[in-house]
Amino acid sequence: MIESFQNEKIKNITKLLTDNRFRKKSGVFVVEGQQENERAQKYDFEAVEFFICETIFKGQTPDGKTHLVSDKVYEKIAYRGSSEGIIGVYKAKENSLDSFNPKENSTVIIVEGVEKPGNLGAILRSCEAFGIDALIVADGKTDFYNPNVIRSSVGCLFGMQVFQAENEETLEFLQKNQFNIYTTIMDESSEDLYKRDFTQKSAVLFGTEHSGLSDFWIGKGKNTLIPMTGSIDSLNLSNAVAITCYEALKQKKG
Repeated sequence: MIESFQNEKIKNITKLLTDNRFRKKSGVFVVEGQQENERAQKYDFEAVEFFICETIFKGQTPDGKTHLVSDKVYEKIAYRGSSEGIIGVYKAKENSLDSFNPKENSTVIIVEGVEKPGNLGAILRSCEAFGIDALIVADGKTDFYNPNVIRSSVGCLFGMQVFQAENEETLEFLQKNQFNIYTTIMDESSEDLYKRDFTQKSAVLFGTEHSGLSDFWIGKGKNTLIPMTGSIDSLNLSNAVAITCYEALKQKKG
């Protein structure tokens, strides 16, 4: 039973949760919650160890090295408002974009420069729910294994093919694999999302809510917008992605 905040393993978890550089250097990340840990194991993420608070945890103890912790210690290392008494530490996976082999009707979502972990997690959740083949973060500023990404994606991160690449590498990949490229820049020449063909290889690019797609993507694809009838001219990024993901699924289902 670990009861001290000064225990080296407890200090290590706290640092993994708060320090992006330390997390990347260590090559491991933290997963809290029963469903999230089950998903991580289901999709073959290698567990290093688990920390369980017996007074809270009601599930089946996972296979692997397990440490019991006191209520106070668990409260210190838990980063969610509500908790299920289990925290796992897993080895990170590094995926190269070259390892992705798209299908003839693959749909890819690309988000450029996304900064907010909660936004990235919500996007991952929509992508997984609607069968998107991969998510590419171009010129990204957020770590996939940030605890808030895992939390807001409800563990959907683990079942998705996710890649991080620079803009140039992303464009080269799309052109090499003959994707239809759809940008989302405010432009009078744009066509409605519903008129695009998602039964073929398609990639839809989104920029940040603050500034949209960068100039790099101007002229690189067919501009596409979600038709709206209200007075507002834009949507929250994660909402726009969710609508696009659903449209792609709807077309594929016929």
